[in-house]
Amino acid sequence: MVTLTQKEKEALLILFKDFTNFYNANSISKVLNISHVGAQKILKRLLKQNLLINRKIGKSIIYKLKLEDDYARKLIAFLLADEANNFKRWKEEFKELFKKDRIIMIYGSIIKNYAKANDIDIMIVIRKAEYKEVTKIIEKKQTILPKKIHSIELTANDLLQSIKQKKEAPTDIVKNAIILYGQDKYVEIIKNVTGI
Repeated sequence: MVTLTQKEKEALLILFKDFTNFYNANSISKVLNISHVGAQKILKRLLKQNLLINRKIGKSIIYKLKLEDDYARKLIAFLLADEANNFKRWKEEFKELFKKDRIIMIYGSIIKNYAKANDIDIMIVIRKAEYKEVTKIIEKKQTILPKKIHSIELTANDLLQSIKQKKEAPTDIVKNAIILYGQDKYVEIIKNVTGI
């Protein structure tokens, strides 16, 4: 297994989540808050590890994740699961929703600052037949939690189509969400909308 530094992990998650943008060493260095040279070293190392692909556009070399590679997909799913571990409260709170083939993501102000958040934003990717079951669980949770739950339920195909059509709201959610459950399935969906 590849041993990654914290900044390399961050770089991979940025490239995965912000798939609508093209990143080169200069642009990713600003997001990672490191030097251009440091970013170049990270990108070259990840490229050498077969986790990235690159392409020259003008004078710039841009990088994307190599999501057609099984190892890269599994590594990204692991990094998303690892990131979700920092949000154990929400994993525990919504674990009743965790079922095979579902994706549960939390986003918005609740992941930045609980005290200042007005509501709990959650997106649940399910099959159409599961809408009633999920609605009941959310309604039950609403009676317990002090903040209002704002939930969006949609199918995997709905999510995929929204992202492909570059609809602003779903794309913003994808960029900033914490994937509490279903990381593997989530990576498979995003794989279909990335590339150079």
